[in-house]
Amino acid sequence: MNNNLLKGKRGIIFGALDNKSIAWKVALHAHSEGAKFVLTNAPIALRMGSIDQLAEETNSRVIAADATNMEDLNNLFAESVKELGGKIDFVLHSIGMSVNVRKGNQYYEQNYDYTMKGFDVSALSFHKVMQAAWDLDAMNEWGSIVGLSYIAAQRVFHTYNDMADNKAVLESIARSFGYHYGVRRNVRVNTISQSPTETTAGSGVKGFDIFYRFADDLAPLGNASADECAAYTISLFSDYTKKVTMQNLFHDGGFSYMGMSEETMSNYLNDSKK
Repeated sequence: MNNNLLKGKRGIIFGALDNKSIAWKVALHAHSEGAKFVLTNAPIALRMGSIDQLAEETNSRVIAADATNMEDLNNLFAESVKELGGKIDFVLHSIGMSVNVRKGNQYYEQNYDYTMKGFDVSALSFHKVMQAAWDLDAMNEWGSIVGLSYIAAQRVFHTYNDMADNKAVLESIARSFGYHYGVRRNVRVNTISQSPTETTAGSGVKGFDIFYRFADDLAPLGNASADECAAYTISLFSDYTKKVTMQNLFHDGGFSYMGMSEETMSNYLNDSKK
């Protein structure tokens, strides 16, 4: 669908790794809706992924930036404003990483050096991104900044580990910075709490396939795909949502408000008959 929702708008998209990632899908949607943008990721992620293919497809420039490094971020925003010919209208923060999860450490046996690294990458980087934009006055009035979150910020999911803490802080940062950015510069800040999604990062979590099926059974509308999340993100970048800010918006087919569904209950009934 192409409605030119972002015609004339300029943006920065963090986190496009491969064609399964939500950020990748957001870039495709933003391009089709008329936006110009810069793609960015950490240097090591750029080497691992295939972002140059996306850049060619969307006629975009790739600028490497470590989202935990203020010097990199300041350079990213300064170069993006020059590259795109004006201030930024939208930013997507699609970044998350837990070394404890990668190393198989349980929540109750964390390596705290790993914990702090994951916190810096997954949560504090959201603040740093906005701090860089703020310091450089790089955002246009009524601009939109979106971070991707997950319901584990509010509820316990036993394999999500310290990433749950990171997402809780991410959402808090969106509220607090959203207040200051709104009052002073009319910029809105929100997070999207997305369904479990079959991305490269998501599918690497232990037991992901079982939980994906559980969430899909429980949600009245089923799990939202990466492509559907991208379309929703575009709506938050558009002028149709100019007064939506400081919100954590669930995009999960209704999963977040369910207790038990007929489909899920039937699975247990079938098991009990075996």
